[in-house]
Amino acid sequence: MEIFTLLETLEDLLERSKNLPFTSKGVVDKEEMLDLIKEIRIKLPDELKQAKWVKEERKRILVEAQKEADGIVKEAENRIISMIDEHEITRKAYEQKTEIIETANEMSREISKGTKEYADSILANTENVLNQALEKLGNSMTEALNVMQISLEDTVKTIEKSRKELE
Repeated sequence: MEIFTLLETLEDLLERSKNLPFTSKGVVDKEEMLDLIKEIRIKLPDELKQAKWVKEERKRILVEAQKEADGIVKEAENRIISMIDEHEITRKAYEQKTEIIETANEMSREISKGTKEYADSILANTENVLNQALEKLGNSMTEALNVMQISLEDTVKTIEKSRKELE
């Protein structure tokens, strides 16, 4: 900023100069003016270089800031896309989980129903066989066989009770 000081000194020198009669021209010390001009010339390149450097640095900083801002925006966009994808995957996983649980529950109900039907069928068949055996034994057995008959009746009752528990 030394140049501005030199320019102000030059301006003061011109303002202090004496005017020529009947003109707006002034008389100045030629050597003093030339010295000031030389100093301005000497200082001018440094300040111009400095101003140019400041301008280039400013431009570089702006370009760098723009690149950084673009990078941040791109990263944010990628993060948003990633979050959307994760949300979609999570939603689909929950849907699949629900379907799997429903299928497993249905299969469990079918297996349970089939097991009960099979057990009932076996017990019914056993009950019929025992009833037929009781009928045959009841007609022709003696008192000793009556004890066996009571035991078989108890077994039949246990089977009936077990069938009722299955229902």
